[in-house]
Amino acid sequence: MTRLFNEPAAFADEMIEGFVASHGRWVRRVSGGVARSTKSTADTVALVIGGGSGHYPAFAGLVGQGLAHGAAMGNLFASPSAQQVYSVAKAANNGAGVLLGYGNYAGDVLHFTQAQERLRREGIDCRSIAVTDDVSSAPLEERAKRRGIAGDLTVFKVAAAAAEAGYSMDATVEIAERANDRTRSFGVAFTGCTLPGAENPLFTVPEGRMAVGMGIHGEPGIDETGIPTADELAVLLVTKLLTEVPDGLESPPETNKRARVVPILNGLGSVKYEELFVVYRRVAQLLAAAGLEAVDPQVGELVTSFDMAGTSLTLFWLDEELETLWNAPADTPAFRRGAVTAQALNADELSAETAEDVVIPEATDESRAAAVRVLAALGAAKDVVDANVEELGRIDAVAGDGDHGIGMERGVRAAVEAATDAVERGAGAATTLHLAADAWADRAGGTSGALWGMALRAVGDAIGDSHTPDGGAVAAGVAGAAASIVGFGKAKVGDKTLVDVLVPFRDALSAAVGSGQSLTDAWGAAATVAQQAAEETANLLPLMGRARPHAEKSLGTPDAGAVSMALIVRAIHNTFAEAKAAATTTKENA
Repeated sequence: MTRLFNEPAAFADEMIEGFVASHGRWVRRVSGGVARSTKSTADTVALVIGGGSGHYPAFAGLVGQGLAHGAAMGNLFASPSAQQVYSVAKAANNGAGVLLGYGNYAGDVLHFTQAQERLRREGIDCRSIAVTDDVSSAPLEERAKRRGIAGDLTVFKVAAAAAEAGYSMDATVEIAERANDRTRSFGVAFTGCTLPGAENPLFTVPEGRMAVGMGIHGEPGIDETGIPTADELAVLLVTKLLTEVPDGLESPPETNKRARVVPILNGLGSVKYEELFVVYRRVAQLLAAAGLEAVDPQVGELVTSFDMAGTSLTLFWLDEELETLWNAPADTPAFRRGAVTAQALNADELSAETAEDVVIPEATDESRAAAVRVLAALGAAKDVVDANVEELGRIDAVAGDGDHGIGMERGVRAAVEAATDAVERGAGAATTLHLAADAWADRAGGTSGALWGMALRAVGDAIGDSHTPDGGAVAAGVAGAAASIVGFGKAKVGDKTLVDVLVPFRDALSAAVGSGQSLTDAWGAAATVAQQAAEETANLLPLMGRARPHAEKSLGTPDAGAVSMALIVRAIHNTFAEAKAAATTTKENA
């Protein structure tokens, strides 16, 4: 388990602070993560990578000459927010555009895509490469759904070397996609991992058993076997990967030409290097027997998962160009090869970024009064999340990574802080919601952070800063939230996500408001529908997100995102009812 920490909620920030303090030769702190502390060649593509913290040396350990120009660093096992990605990309941009690289997880896709769109609106050429190397996370015919694990390294290294060599953006993207197409990974675990402050691991493996096909966020494996010997494990890993030789790379025996591969045996946190060497001994023998030539083998910790006991094998199938780029010099905290000439940035270039003060727009007295009610609603959401954080994590851990409660807690607390500041500065209801939305998305990260940020912003757009929000405006805001979330996340009713609650809640609220009910009564009726919808997700199989590869495990358990949404809308209704009762009492006493 993770033993050395102060306040668990501050762990990621304190970790980044210590990393930068100890690796100033390579990196500097920027808003949202880290960037190179050395000069990059002007007018070349910048590679910005990123993901959740907890996987060191991914992602910050790969920032430096010859590899990434910057890394956006999210909270533990949660994707960085769109704001973080945007900030790092702006700091790393060399003038020829930014290529964003990340593992193919729902939260990362949402946030990196939002950042990409924002950069493009500012005239910066921005593209993305989502790594999909994990063969256990989706079948071959659905490769685009696969997640990224230790194969991140091969894709990032090749793309960065191409950028460093002056490739155009189009050429850099092409070579990154080719590297991704030629990278396959497969892993196992013997124990789960435990986040700082948590009493229990995100998942457990029975004593004497091994989880097969686990993910780097603690997602349970897709199978379970007895613990093999080192040689038996090598056979399992190699055999599985050789069933997926990339198209056109099988070498006919009569050619006497051996295909060349980079093997990466990755430790996930607590398997010792000596154990990895014993396993790699047999991996090397099996690759040679299969007619493959191992090029520059990598054995060690490259993408970890805190204290998880496990390992994965990656095979990267080379061609001449890919091999040249893989072998190009690099100098980063965690990955070095060859000789790199690096010139440190000067004092002006290293100067701290100054945060822009948020200007509070003018608002009417009615809207300022409504902002106070918005703050009360967010406070109720915070209280109900705080009271259920462990249960939300438990539900999420059944088939996911178990961090939903933690992410929701971080997000809603940040939203309340931002809303409190906004109300104190005289903000109207819309501005209060917009600032709360940005804070929630930025602090929570992950899929839930992106979606709740969209939801709050959509409601703010609908109610404005000029009037007292009525039922029609609020219902329109909820409808806008549903449209934004469904349009961006692509989930639909039946996929076992929060959409299974949001859509029926939207419909019930709109119908009740349309029939003439007060906002309080309409919201209460819709909250009852939401609660029932959340309970019914227990009968669904997940078709989106990290839980999808473990669909059967989740039968009988409701979706964590659906449950948290139902809890929040009920808590918000309670604030409406309390305000209505208080107003009635005041009127009667007048």
